[in-house]
Amino acid sequence: MRRRGLPRHFHLLWDEDLEEMRGIFEALRENRAEVVADWYQLHALHFGEARTLSEAEFSRIFEAAILRETTDLLERNMDRYAENVKGLGETLAERGVPLQEIIASLHLFEEAAQRVFPSESAPSLEATAKFDKLSHIRIILLVDAYFRALSAATGVRIKELEREAARLPHDERSRFHGIIGASPVMRALYRRIEAAGKTSGTVLIVGESGSGKELVARALHEVGPRSERPFIAFNCAAIPRDLIESELFGYKRGAFSGANMEYPGLFRAAEGGTLLLDEITEMGAETQTKLLRAIQERAVRPVGSTHETPVDVRLVASTNRDPDEAVASRSLREDLYYRLQANVLVVPPLRDRLEDLPLLVDYFIALFNSRLGRSIITEGIEEKALAAMLQYRWPGNVRELANAIESAMTFGTGTLIGLEDLPPAITRLDCSPSPAPKALSNPGTFADVERDLILRALEACDWNKVHAAAMLKISRKKLYAKINKYQLEPPAGKGDGDA
Repeated sequence: MRRRGLPRHFHLLWDEDLEEMRGIFEALRENRAEVVADWYQLHALHFGEARTLSEAEFSRIFEAAILRETTDLLERNMDRYAENVKGLGETLAERGVPLQEIIASLHLFEEAAQRVFPSESAPSLEATAKFDKLSHIRIILLVDAYFRALSAATGVRIKELEREAARLPHDERSRFHGIIGASPVMRALYRRIEAAGKTSGTVLIVGESGSGKELVARALHEVGPRSERPFIAFNCAAIPRDLIESELFGYKRGAFSGANMEYPGLFRAAEGGTLLLDEITEMGAETQTKLLRAIQERAVRPVGSTHETPVDVRLVASTNRDPDEAVASRSLREDLYYRLQANVLVVPPLRDRLEDLPLLVDYFIALFNSRLGRSIITEGIEEKALAAMLQYRWPGNVRELANAIESAMTFGTGTLIGLEDLPPAITRLDCSPSPAPKALSNPGTFADVERDLILRALEACDWNKVHAAAMLKISRKKLYAKINKYQLEPPAGKGDGDA
């Protein structure tokens, strides 16, 4: 029988519950470094290379969070506890950690935490149930703060992007809602995103890993009428197949072992907004069937429930596989594919738009200058380094490029990124330029020789100015100046943008 007059928190825990867990809180605070180290190992094992936070960032953020939160709980200061958990949610949103990574990681925390529970509490089912309730409170507070922070940041960003877009004609865009690229294929993609954004139908985004499929999905959300509502990205490859259904559709209390509380699921969390299902071919066939029904009926049935709940969500799916091959191998249900293929957006790999590489390099230099506290200058990359990057095939696409720039700026010490700063996979290529043009039999004036040399370099590179500048060992700006000086013009169909 509960004693009257004791405070009850979030309709789940009483003060006496907190007191019973005092030993757990003290153990977590005292052993927080050990808990976070174990937690990170579980996190890294679960998410692999897809994880957002480095080990140093993970330790810095969560060790401090455990210290604050356990102190609040030991002092029974639930108001301060709520504020600190919300602050953690805002931090993770600002850092760009995906929601499904946060939720899955919080469940992994419970596993790591139990290793330091005092022995007298470990076997107690009641103590474990109370800790589960506290974890549920933590997830509610954190996710609410996460969405509020994300919505506020997105609102500001959308207004800035709209102002930027209004000033630029379609054929002059080099950026579009966080996507970087001025090549013809990217500008064509921007137009398709705008057209698809005006509709409310399902969309399938096809592209290799690391090419920017989630950025395309976010842009699609932001240009449409749902931009003020939630955008939730869920990576189907990051969650075991047998858990995807409950994550998407939610579950009722008691639906399965460990379902101590009702969970609404990501469809209902994205109400009014957009839900991205990344790598949809990693979803099991049975779940794909239920997904198709949810799309058609605009309703979801939580696991363990006998009733469907209406939802208003725009579904966007993505895959790094050829959809027709996925259907043939039965990784993607044919009927679901027919539903998705009405609106298909194809994201080109980086190797097919290398003329965008200098823009991307400049963007990542500016980004990591801020993040790493560096001061690399604008266009801060040596020509030899850029030439090597232009010859590389980039199997990991833009994500690999970002990692290469971050690594170069982390370990390099100069004000320019040099060839020696790049990863070995890039620098071990033969980065010497193509053979120089043969000498002229009758060279004439210096201007004649220079004009002919530049023209031959442009022709040898199929009028790709970036490649030609690297071949000539001059900057891109100097090459543009020489082209204007000698009034060089490409043949019809050549020389769009930097191509």
